[in-house]
Amino acid sequence: MNVPAISSKTHRTTIGDFELTILTDGTYWLDGGAMFGVVPKPLWSKRVAADDQNRITLGLNSLLIRGNGKNILVETGIGPKLGEKQQQIYGNQSALLHSFETLKLSPDDIDVVINTHLHFDHCGWNTYYKDGRATPTFPRATYYAQQGEWEHAQEQHDRDKVSYISDNYDPLINAGQMKLLKGDAEIAPGVRVKMFPGHTRNLQAVIIESQGKTACYISDLIPTSAHLDPTWVMGYDLDPILCIDNRKKFYDVAIPEKWLVAFTHDHEHPFAYVERDERGKPVPRYL
Repeated sequence: MNVPAISSKTHRTTIGDFELTILTDGTYWLDGGAMFGVVPKPLWSKRVAADDQNRITLGLNSLLIRGNGKNILVETGIGPKLGEKQQQIYGNQSALLHSFETLKLSPDDIDVVINTHLHFDHCGWNTYYKDGRATPTFPRATYYAQQGEWEHAQEQHDRDKVSYISDNYDPLINAGQMKLLKGDAEIAPGVRVKMFPGHTRNLQAVIIESQGKTACYISDLIPTSAHLDPTWVMGYDLDPILCIDNRKKFYDVAIPEKWLVAFTHDHEHPFAYVERDERGKPVPRYL
């Protein structure tokens, strides 16, 4: 399968006292039409190239937050659990631990793992199989997710049950290693989560604040920098109207306050500031 090579570039920046580094689990394919919903292909294809099967390349960006004596990891990619057929469909590389090696970092060094939601492409390396059992990849870490997200995953609704793999989170919850939140919360000094539902009912973003500066891992509310238009929502979004409304609310704060935005699925430009062009539309200014 013709899968793009994983970028060797290190995306790193600082926000006050925090160092922010993108770690990658590689890339994967998804259908371009699904990623842009009702937006016609002649429009979205001006920003993103599709292959002959209408697939586009997406990144699997985790964010490493280092500061105040803590190593905090946001998201863990697709990971190693997909079967052979699924791997052929997605073409993923399960490269996150290689990213750790590149930084001379061990999974034991991670203190906190935050999942913005529990879709398989965001929490796959939460665990790995050892002797047939799901085992924590980050043995010292406390994991965080939203309780409502986990409850929805348990429903196994026909609409999105394919997005959930219980071994990514249930063993952690049962062992007391994953804590389930009920809404906005502070995770550590300078690092908090805030609810931005739309993609899922309980999607949370991660906000980093230090020395008057702010960064936000916005997750699938805005999956790539090609999705900045408020109405360019995904076919995967459970509530596209709520997604549009929450994008607008996000821009109302993030643009005037000059927040740095980290995109979960933009393999070329994981960081950008969002500004408004002469027509008032949000556009990226890349690092």
